Amino acid sequence: MNETLLKIDKVSRHFGGVYAVDGVSMDINSGGIWGLVGPNGSGKSTLFNTILGLYHPHSGGVYFKGVRIDNLAPYQIYDMGLVNAFQIPRLFPSMTVLDNMLVAARGQMGDSLFNSLFLRQQWQEQEKGLVEEAMDILDLIELGGHTFSIAGELSGGQRKLLEIARSLMAKPTLLMLDEPAAGVNPILGKKIFKKLHELSGRGTTFFIVEHRLEILFEFASWVYVMDKGKRVAEGKSSDILEEPAFYQAYPGKE
Repeated sequence: MNETLLKIDKVSRHFGGVYAVDGVSMDINSGGIWGLVGPNGSGKSTLFNTILGLYHPHSGGVYFKGVRIDNLAPYQIYDMGLVNAFQIPRLFPSMTVLDNMLVAARGQMGDSLFNSLFLRQQWQEQEKGLVEEAMDILDLIELGGHTFSIAGELSGGQRKLLEIARSLMAKPTLLMLDEPAAGVNPILGKKIFKKLHELSGRGTTFFIVEHRLEILFEFASWVYVMDKGKRVAEGKSSDILEEPAFYQAYPGKE
């Protein structure tokens, strides 16, 4: 049985008297794709921001690899291997695709003035290795032909892929994605999820908010449903489609 990677324990977060997240508990085990769905205003984004340290919960706790993280800063959570890719890509548009990738690499020796002056050969060797690693990821995500293109000149779908690729460059244990299929055509959306499914077999776990339910449900190992700040259902995709709470959250769904 896979270990619990991320544990959300009775987390609440309110704004004034409005509870955006109300006593939510979830377990994300290592491996596979885990989905989080719900209508607009159900609390998904607030929950994600609380996990990432952008908000602190008013009650409850968040645990990553057994360590409580809801009292940590976002950069500390990132350093532990919990990484986020944004719904709207936040790239460096005037830099090349490759340079955008290298910015995300961890532990670069050349960042140190001492290393850059006195350990030139070592950090140059590391840089070569990082370039090879970045190009491998770009090939995997089908952006290898754009390695030296300017990021700002990519199409919307390609920018989405680069945002995901750059997140993978940070070697996440758990990668959280906010609507990776939003704003792209269904064929590209499905291709993105196929790549994520392939990557989940290589040691990266994915926790994904997605409104394109038909795509998410095809690839997700487990799905949580939120409505009005609460977790109202959970299970395999086929089980969720039998849940009355799902149809109460999504009126009109068939």
